[in-house]
Amino acid sequence: MTTNDPFRHHPGLRPLIKPREDSFFADFHIDKAIEIGKLHGRATDWILTEAEIEADRKRALAGRMDRDLWVFAYGSLMWDPGVRFAEVRRGFAPGAERRFILFDINGGRGTEDQPGLMAALDTGQGCHGLIFRIAAKDVPAETRCLWHRERLGEAYLPRFIPVETDHGTEEALAFLADHAAGNIKGDLTHEEQVRLIATGEGFLGSSREYLENLATHFKEMKIEDAEVTRLVTDVRAFASG
Repeated sequence: MTTNDPFRHHPGLRPLIKPREDSFFADFHIDKAIEIGKLHGRATDWILTEAEIEADRKRALAGRMDRDLWVFAYGSLMWDPGVRFAEVRRGFAPGAERRFILFDINGGRGTEDQPGLMAALDTGQGCHGLIFRIAAKDVPAETRCLWHRERLGEAYLPRFIPVETDHGTEEALAFLADHAAGNIKGDLTHEEQVRLIATGEGFLGSSREYLENLATHFKEMKIEDAEVTRLVTDVRAFASG
């Protein structure tokens, strides 16, 4: 194994993480999202403009564009980062928490008729995930794709948080839930979460499929999340009832 192997710390992750060239999100741009939305007859006025996204990226990465960048992944970024990375580590963010509070009516995994629900990163009691290191030379191009994916609309705020790994604590970029955004619903009850996940559906698939996908990948990656496990059990019961 060479020292520049991105999987040198965790070789077992290699078959679990989708190569960049196979990712839908490689070179992602808002134009792709707008095209998909129009194809399925969905509104696209919630999508930020390229100028807004780029301004947000420049603010967040001011003074950091010429150095290596760590990015914390808590959901689908773990197995489908869609970016070129030089290193991956398992990590624990002590001040963050994975919560099902991302309310979807925009057509992805929910509509106005069948609202859906997905996970977002919030402040909390700790969150297991992965961190990816993007080499300095790749930061300008790769973060552009990342911003067009994560900051497509109002939902997240880019912030730098400490992430603990077996090889030291790193400051990593994370996209935290923006509670001022209308699609972040932090006060949902567990019963409401279960119903939304069990019934929400859009052109990307159902919210239940999203949850089951999370649970499957977490099992493969040996990441334990009691809330995901509880939701899977209760959503299955709701759907079969």
